[in-house]
Amino acid sequence: MTKITVVKTKAYPDQKPGTSGLRKRVTVFQTNEHYAENFIQSIISCIDPAERQPGLLVVGGDGRFFMKDAIQLIIQIAAANGIGHLVIGQDGIMSTPAVSCVIRKLKAVGGIILTASHNPGGPNGDFGIKYNIASGGPAPEGITDKIFQISKSITEYHICPDLKVDISKIGKQTFNVDTFKPMTVEIVDSVEAYAEMLRGIFDFHALKGLVSGSNHIKVRLDAMHGVVGPYVKKIVCEELGAAADGAFNCVPKEDFGGHHPDPNLTYASDLVNAMKGGEYDLGAAFDGDGDRNMVLGKHGFFVNPSDSVAVIAANITCIPYFQKTGVKGLARSMPTSGALDNVAKALKMNLYETPTGWKFFGNLMDAGKLSLCGEESFGTGSDHIREKDGLWAVLAWMSILAHRKQSVEEIMKDHWNKFGRNFFTRYDYEEVDSDKANTMIKELEATMFDKSFVGQKFSSGDKSYEVAVSDNFAYTDPVDGSSRCNMQCGGSIESV
Repeated sequence: MTKITVVKTKAYPDQKPGTSGLRKRVTVFQTNEHYAENFIQSIISCIDPAERQPGLLVVGGDGRFFMKDAIQLIIQIAAANGIGHLVIGQDGIMSTPAVSCVIRKLKAVGGIILTASHNPGGPNGDFGIKYNIASGGPAPEGITDKIFQISKSITEYHICPDLKVDISKIGKQTFNVDTFKPMTVEIVDSVEAYAEMLRGIFDFHALKGLVSGSNHIKVRLDAMHGVVGPYVKKIVCEELGAAADGAFNCVPKEDFGGHHPDPNLTYASDLVNAMKGGEYDLGAAFDGDGDRNMVLGKHGFFVNPSDSVAVIAANITCIPYFQKTGVKGLARSMPTSGALDNVAKALKMNLYETPTGWKFFGNLMDAGKLSLCGEESFGTGSDHIREKDGLWAVLAWMSILAHRKQSVEEIMKDHWNKFGRNFFTRYDYEEVDSDKANTMIKELEATMFDKSFVGQKFSSGDKSYEVAVSDNFAYTDPVDGSSRCNMQCGGSIESV
């Protein structure tokens, strides 16, 4: 019989989850007593006690440093709080899209994802704990606010400190917990449920012909030592038949090989340089937890994320899933370029512009209003799950290549000719002083809202531009009517 221990603790004031959970330096979790335990208890306390014993909770992560320690804490605290069934990826590995998939497939009460996404890992890197709800999507603000409120007043947590589970072996283990019915801990193949889902979305026969047929293209995929490596190996290489020597950095590492697992032109430079050589027809990189992607064509032709979702939308009938479901609507986050707007207008599809955060897309999906969406931060996805999905996006591009029998560059240029071209650039500023950043935003707002700003002309080289629109973005959710104002600044310029 596993005994439950009640541990006295002190609350921390800084455990407010962001759009993607609680992210801190690893050292914050390690050096502050009970820091991780407090937050895990706060999450589980948000699950209705009546749902815990019959309910199922999914747990997985991206393999980063401290993940395995956190999983053992989740098992121990879940057991002590009456959770009846845990499903955990083998060795703790499960991509964010796969966790969403498994939550939905098994009708779980929710899931805990251990990731800091594209942030660096290792002992001096970042760690994160994120809660997803029964829909498979990130917890909405009402729930994250509740978690935060509990974390600010917590005085004790319940734990089974002697409970240890081997997460390396697939299978079910049952534990007798004091005062509760037995708890089942089930270790599952990290890839299979997700692969099964993809088989129902894409034409795997056509994709197999594309990457391993008589006239196959050559593909280079870089998992950046994140969680997508096992998925690339099993799905793209073993099942679809793509050459194994085109899959790079596919072993998840606690520090991502000492690199920053962010799929962009800066941090995925090895892929960019390899693609410039002309040996490969399609290249892609994925972030630490597998929800972001970057697509490149031959000779390093870069597809920016705003264009990527627009191209998928314009060619959406190449994907069997959408042939069955139809297209309910398209959406993009406010900072994303208007390339998707052009497609929506031309194809007479509903378009939604949302704040940054996948939960806003999820709300539209749950209401049956949205099929395809994307963000400028290299996130693309659809209503097959409630998270952005890096490998799904790359298979979508492969489906388009198989159907159109053109190169990435040819498809992109045809798209611009048909729908027009939107220019977009993202600049990332890391480790910025927050006070100085807030000062900059205030000065930007002051400039933007000066009446003389709209209509001003700016020149660069032989081109001139005029400010057409300047506003502080506000959003009223078409599903629940909630409003969010002054969240992001936006503007539009037109060439003169």
